[in-house]
Amino acid sequence: MVSPEQGNQMSITEFILLGFGTLPELQILLFLLFLVIYIATMAGNILIVTLVVTHQHLRTARYFFLGNLSCLETFYTSTILPRMLASLLTEDRTVSFSGCLTQYYFFGSLAGTECLLLSVMSYDRYLAICNPMHYATRMSGRAWIQLAGASRIGGFLGNSITMFSISQLTFCGPNDINHFFCDLIPLINLSCNDPHLMEILTFTLCLIISLVPFLLTLMSYICIIETILRIPSTTGRQKAFSTCSSHLIVVTIFYGTLLTVYMFPTTNTLSDFKKVLSVIYTVLTPLVNPLIYSLRNKEVKEVLRKAWRKCSF
Repeated sequence: MVSPEQGNQMSITEFILLGFGTLPELQILLFLLFLVIYIATMAGNILIVTLVVTHQHLRTARYFFLGNLSCLETFYTSTILPRMLASLLTEDRTVSFSGCLTQYYFFGSLAGTECLLLSVMSYDRYLAICNPMHYATRMSGRAWIQLAGASRIGGFLGNSITMFSISQLTFCGPNDINHFFCDLIPLINLSCNDPHLMEILTFTLCLIISLVPFLLTLMSYICIIETILRIPSTTGRQKAFSTCSSHLIVVTIFYGTLLTVYMFPTTNTLSDFKKVLSVIYTVLTPLVNPLIYSLRNKEVKEVLRKAWRKCSF
């Protein structure tokens, strides 16, 4: 498990993901539950991507970003759930040092990208509802690609800084990670270095990549709700408010759990609670997003009906 290095110093070559090992009697039940969630998440998100790509009238800015979000969610979920399912089924919780860092790199980069993409989507809705006269000029096809590309670059670039810092840490034991995936804070806590500098870096990056996009998203939805409240039609106002409030609830849950995990200090008392919060933003949010953002939408439901009738015929 470890190899000697410079006298009494030991260098970790693999980690043990404790996961939900404290609940041995529930391993099979948890495996079945997370398997169903993974299948439903992949099916829902792949369905949205397929509909956006294959139907011409869904090729607008709104559905372009929805398709990007669904595509992102498929990769985001697949960085964590398959490994977790294998651990629950085989009870083999070991992961190599390089494998652990690779998992965190892709998870952290995709999570950062999702934060930025959600703020872009809220900005798109803000323009469509609050500034409809300027929507066509500001949200052209070129702007779609630039905003989606900037989200990806920002997410991966920000996490690359963290990965470089982690690569400079020394791990000399113990090697038990009290989590179900390789996350940043448990890795920092296992290092033999002074964790304060890494904690400051983590807080700063979380502030930039998570809190700032959340505040921008919140401001966009506040402006949207103010505009909706001025709609004279009660039916139109209720319909628009219902859609925006659903989006805002999902966004708040995602950002709220993410910020709580990364911006508050971890103690022995809070470690299990943060593990539960991590399930929300890594497992449940990707499952709910297709339902809230797409499958409740009138145009998407109409496309699904036509596709179902065509397949039935």
